[in-house]
Amino acid sequence: MTSEDAVPAPLRRLWRLAEPSRLGRPAALDVDLVVAAAVETADRDGLDGVTLPKVAKSLGVTGMSLYRYVGSKDELLVLMGDHALGAPPRFDVGDWREGLRAWARAQRVVHRQRPWLARLPVTGPPSGPHRIAWMEAALAILARTPLDWAHKIGVLSLIGGYVVQTVRQEHELAQGRAEGQGQSDAERAYGRALAKLVDPERFPETARLFSSPLFETGPADTSDAAIGDADFAIGLELILDGVATRIERPER
Repeated sequence: MTSEDAVPAPLRRLWRLAEPSRLGRPAALDVDLVVAAAVETADRDGLDGVTLPKVAKSLGVTGMSLYRYVGSKDELLVLMGDHALGAPPRFDVGDWREGLRAWARAQRVVHRQRPWLARLPVTGPPSGPHRIAWMEAALAILARTPLDWAHKIGVLSLIGGYVVQTVRQEHELAQGRAEGQGQSDAERAYGRALAKLVDPERFPETARLFSSPLFETGPADTSDAAIGDADFAIGLELILDGVATRIERPER
Protein backbone atom coordinates (compact mmCIF):
# COMPACT_ATOMS: atom_id res chain seq x y z
CA MET A 1 0.00 0.00 0.00
CA THR A 2 1.38 3.42 -0.98
CA SER A 3 0.99 6.58 1.09
CA GLU A 4 -1.66 7.80 -1.37
CA ASP A 5 -3.67 4.62 -0.87
CA ALA A 6 -4.01 5.48 2.83
CA VAL A 7 -5.64 8.86 2.08
CA PRO A 8 -9.41 8.83 2.84
CA ALA A 9 -11.65 8.94 -0.22
CA PRO A 10 -13.04 12.47 0.44
CA LEU A 11 -9.52 13.90 0.62
CA ARG A 12 -8.52 11.95 -2.47
CA ARG A 13 -11.34 13.60 -4.37
CA LEU A 14 -10.62 17.01 -2.86
CA TRP A 15 -7.01 16.83 -4.05
CA ARG A 16 -8.00 15.04 -7.28
CA LEU A 17 -5.81 12.03 -6.59
CA ALA A 18 -6.28 9.14 -8.98
CA GLU A 19 -9.03 6.78 -7.88
CA PRO A 20 -8.38 3.04 -7.77
CA SER A 21 -9.09 1.50 -11.17
CA ARG A 22 -12.54 -0.01 -11.64
CA LEU A 23 -13.76 -2.57 -14.12
CA GLY A 24 -16.52 -1.65 -16.54
CA ARG A 25 -17.25 1.23 -18.84
CA PRO A 26 -15.23 4.45 -18.52
CA ALA A 27 -16.92 7.06 -16.35
CA ALA A 28 -19.01 9.61 -18.26
CA LEU A 29 -18.27 12.30 -15.67
CA ASP A 30 -15.55 13.23 -13.22
CA VAL A 31 -15.34 15.14 -9.95
CA ASP A 32 -14.50 18.43 -11.69
CA LEU A 33 -17.62 18.33 -13.86
CA VAL A 34 -19.86 17.51 -10.90
CA VAL A 35 -18.38 20.26 -8.72
CA ALA A 36 -18.52 22.83 -11.52
CA ALA A 37 -22.21 22.03 -12.09
CA ALA A 38 -22.92 22.35 -8.36
CA VAL A 39 -21.12 25.71 -8.17
CA GLU A 40 -23.09 26.95 -11.17
CA THR A 41 -26.29 25.91 -9.42
CA ALA A 42 -25.26 27.75 -6.23
CA ASP A 43 -24.38 30.87 -8.22
CA ARG A 44 -27.83 30.81 -9.80
CA ASP A 45 -30.09 29.50 -7.01
CA GLY A 46 -28.10 30.02 -3.81
CA LEU A 47 -26.81 27.36 -1.47
CA ASP A 48 -30.29 26.11 -0.59
CA GLY A 49 -30.85 25.38 -4.26
CA VAL A 50 -28.01 22.87 -4.43
CA THR A 51 -29.37 19.33 -4.24
CA LEU A 52 -27.91 16.16 -5.66
CA PRO A 53 -30.98 15.54 -7.87
CA LYS A 54 -30.81 19.08 -9.29
CA VAL A 55 -27.07 18.84 -9.98
CA ALA A 56 -27.55 15.42 -11.55
CA LYS A 57 -30.35 16.73 -13.77
CA SER A 58 -28.15 19.56 -15.02
CA LEU A 59 -25.58 16.93 -16.03
CA GLY A 60 -28.11 14.65 -17.64
CA VAL A 61 -27.61 11.78 -15.20
CA THR A 62 -29.49 10.23 -12.30
CA GLY A 63 -29.02 11.40 -8.72
CA MET A 64 -27.69 8.04 -7.60
CA SER A 65 -24.97 8.12 -10.26
CA LEU A 66 -23.35 11.13 -8.55
CA TYR A 67 -22.31 8.95 -5.63
CA ARG A 68 -19.64 7.54 -7.88
CA TYR A 69 -17.95 10.96 -7.76
CA VAL A 70 -18.96 12.42 -4.37
CA GLY A 71 -19.71 10.48 -1.23
CA SER A 72 -22.44 12.74 0.13
CA LYS A 73 -24.05 16.18 -0.02
CA ASP A 74 -21.73 17.32 2.79
CA GLU A 75 -18.69 16.23 0.82
CA LEU A 76 -20.00 18.04 -2.25
CA LEU A 77 -20.27 21.26 -0.24
CA VAL A 78 -16.62 20.94 0.82
CA LEU A 79 -15.57 20.35 -2.78
CA MET A 80 -17.65 23.33 -3.92
CA GLY A 81 -16.13 25.63 -1.30
CA ASP A 82 -12.56 24.83 -2.26
CA HIS A 83 -13.31 25.10 -5.98
CA ALA A 84 -15.19 28.40 -5.69
CA LEU A 85 -12.58 30.01 -3.44
CA GLY A 86 -9.94 29.54 -6.11
CA ALA A 87 -6.24 30.25 -5.82
CA PRO A 88 -5.10 33.40 -3.99
CA PRO A 89 -3.39 36.27 -5.78
CA ARG A 90 0.24 37.13 -5.12
CA PHE A 91 0.79 39.37 -2.13
CA ASP A 92 3.96 41.34 -2.86
CA VAL A 93 3.76 43.66 0.12
CA GLY A 94 6.23 45.32 2.41
CA ASP A 95 5.13 44.40 5.92
CA TRP A 96 2.87 41.95 7.72
CA ARG A 97 0.09 44.47 8.37
CA GLU A 98 -0.18 45.53 4.76
CA GLY A 99 0.00 41.89 3.75
CA LEU A 100 -2.80 40.73 6.06
CA ARG A 101 -4.92 43.68 5.01
CA ALA A 102 -4.49 42.70 1.35
CA TRP A 103 -5.15 39.03 2.19
CA ALA A 104 -8.40 39.86 3.98
CA ARG A 105 -9.61 42.16 1.23
CA ALA A 106 -8.85 39.56 -1.44
CA GLN A 107 -10.86 36.96 0.46
CA ARG A 108 -13.69 39.44 0.84
CA VAL A 109 -13.80 40.04 -2.92
CA VAL A 110 -14.24 36.32 -3.59
CA HIS A 111 -16.91 35.91 -0.90
CA ARG A 112 -18.86 38.95 -2.10
CA GLN A 113 -18.87 37.58 -5.64
CA ARG A 114 -20.34 34.35 -4.30
CA PRO A 115 -22.23 35.14 -1.07
CA TRP A 116 -23.22 31.49 -0.67
CA LEU A 117 -19.59 30.75 0.24
CA ALA A 118 -20.15 32.53 3.56
CA ARG A 119 -23.04 30.18 4.33
CA LEU A 120 -21.14 26.94 3.89
CA PRO A 121 -21.07 24.87 7.10
CA VAL A 122 -17.68 24.60 8.77
CA THR A 123 -16.93 20.88 9.04
CA GLY A 124 -13.23 21.02 9.84
CA PRO A 125 -10.00 22.93 9.30
CA PRO A 126 -8.85 23.91 5.80
CA SER A 127 -8.01 20.77 3.84
CA GLY A 128 -8.42 21.47 0.12
CA PRO A 129 -5.65 22.70 -2.20
CA HIS A 130 -7.12 26.18 -2.67
CA ARG A 131 -7.79 26.74 1.03
CA ILE A 132 -4.30 25.48 1.83
CA ALA A 133 -2.92 27.91 -0.77
CA TRP A 134 -4.67 30.80 1.02
CA MET A 135 -3.27 29.52 4.32
CA GLU A 136 0.21 29.36 2.83
CA ALA A 137 -0.09 32.94 1.57
CA ALA A 138 -1.05 34.23 5.02
CA LEU A 139 1.61 32.18 6.80
CA ALA A 140 4.21 33.58 4.40
CA ILE A 141 3.11 37.08 5.42
CA LEU A 142 3.26 36.20 9.12
CA ALA A 143 6.70 34.63 8.69
CA ARG A 144 7.99 38.19 9.05
CA THR A 145 6.73 38.28 12.64
CA PRO A 146 7.96 36.59 15.85
CA LEU A 147 4.57 34.93 16.45
CA ASP A 148 4.59 31.20 17.15
CA TRP A 149 2.52 28.72 15.15
CA ALA A 150 -0.42 28.76 17.56
CA HIS A 151 -0.73 32.53 17.33
CA LYS A 152 -0.32 32.52 13.55
CA ILE A 153 -3.19 30.07 13.20
CA GLY A 154 -5.21 32.16 15.65
CA VAL A 155 -4.67 35.25 13.50
CA LEU A 156 -5.74 33.41 10.34
CA SER A 157 -8.86 32.02 12.02
CA LEU A 158 -9.82 35.41 13.42
CA ILE A 159 -9.38 37.34 10.18
CA GLY A 160 -10.87 34.59 8.01
CA GLY A 161 -13.89 34.34 10.31
CA TYR A 162 -14.29 38.11 10.28
CA VAL A 163 -14.36 38.16 6.48
CA VAL A 164 -16.99 35.42 6.31
CA GLN A 165 -19.19 36.94 9.02
CA THR A 166 -19.14 40.47 7.57
CA VAL A 167 -19.94 39.27 4.05
CA ARG A 168 -22.79 37.08 5.31
CA GLN A 169 -24.18 39.92 7.44
CA GLU A 170 -23.90 42.42 4.60
CA HIS A 171 -25.74 40.09 2.22
CA GLU A 172 -28.50 39.23 4.69
CA LEU A 173 -29.07 42.87 5.63
CA ALA A 174 -29.34 43.78 1.95
CA GLN A 175 -31.92 41.04 1.46
CA GLY A 176 -33.90 42.30 4.45
CA ARG A 177 -34.16 45.90 3.25
CA ALA A 178 -37.17 47.21 1.40
CA GLU A 179 -36.91 47.19 -2.36
CA GLY A 180 -34.96 50.21 -3.57
CA GLN A 181 -33.76 51.14 -0.08
CA GLY A 182 -30.01 51.60 0.26
CA GLN A 183 -27.95 50.93 3.35
CA SER A 184 -27.59 54.63 4.15
CA ASP A 185 -31.37 55.14 4.10
CA ALA A 186 -31.93 52.02 6.19
CA GLU A 187 -29.43 53.12 8.82
CA ARG A 188 -30.96 56.61 8.98
CA ALA A 189 -34.44 55.18 9.45
CA TYR A 190 -33.13 52.78 12.08
CA GLY A 191 -31.45 55.58 14.04
CA ARG A 192 -34.51 57.81 13.98
CA ALA A 193 -36.87 55.02 15.06
CA LEU A 194 -34.68 53.84 17.94
CA ALA A 195 -34.03 57.39 19.11
CA LYS A 196 -37.77 57.61 19.89
CA LEU A 197 -37.92 54.22 21.60
CA VAL A 198 -34.76 54.00 23.71
CA ASP A 199 -35.27 55.32 27.24
CA PRO A 200 -32.20 57.40 28.33
CA GLU A 201 -32.68 56.39 31.95
CA ARG A 202 -32.74 52.67 31.16
CA PHE A 203 -30.18 52.68 28.34
CA PRO A 204 -28.12 55.86 28.82
CA GLU A 205 -25.19 55.05 26.54
CA THR A 206 -27.37 53.60 23.80
CA ALA A 207 -29.59 56.69 23.97
CA ARG A 208 -26.53 58.87 23.53
CA LEU A 209 -25.57 56.79 20.48
CA PHE A 210 -28.94 57.30 18.80
CA SER A 211 -28.98 61.00 19.62
CA SER A 212 -25.55 61.44 18.07
CA PRO A 213 -25.15 62.54 14.42
CA LEU A 214 -23.74 59.13 13.42
CA PHE A 215 -26.84 57.82 11.66
CA GLU A 216 -27.82 61.19 10.17
CA THR A 217 -24.55 62.35 8.64
CA GLY A 218 -22.91 59.10 7.59
CA PRO A 219 -20.01 58.92 5.14
CA ALA A 220 -19.54 61.32 2.23
CA ASP A 221 -20.07 58.45 -0.21
CA THR A 222 -23.42 56.88 0.68
CA SER A 223 -23.29 54.02 -1.83
CA ASP A 224 -23.78 50.59 -0.34
CA ALA A 225 -20.32 49.50 -1.53
CA ALA A 226 -18.58 52.48 0.09
CA ILE A 227 -20.41 52.04 3.39
CA GLY A 228 -19.63 48.32 3.41
CA ASP A 229 -15.96 49.01 2.69
CA ALA A 230 -15.76 51.56 5.49
CA ASP A 231 -17.43 49.28 8.02
CA PHE A 232 -15.19 46.38 7.02
CA ALA A 233 -12.06 48.52 7.31
CA ILE A 234 -12.90 49.63 10.85
CA GLY A 235 -13.22 46.08 12.14
CA LEU A 236 -10.18 44.84 10.25
CA GLU A 237 -7.95 47.61 11.59
CA LEU A 238 -9.10 46.84 15.14
CA ILE A 239 -8.07 43.21 14.64
CA LEU A 240 -4.72 44.22 13.15
CA ASP A 241 -4.14 46.58 16.09
CA GLY A 242 -4.53 43.58 18.39
CA VAL A 243 -2.10 41.54 16.30
CA ALA A 244 0.39 44.40 16.43
CA THR A 245 0.15 44.49 20.21
CA ARG A 246 0.88 40.77 20.45
CA ILE A 247 3.82 41.08 18.06
CA GLU A 248 5.30 43.93 20.06
CA ARG A 249 4.76 42.10 23.37
CA PRO A 250 4.94 38.38 22.55
CA GLU A 251 5.51 37.42 26.17
CA ARG A 252 1.89 38.24 26.91
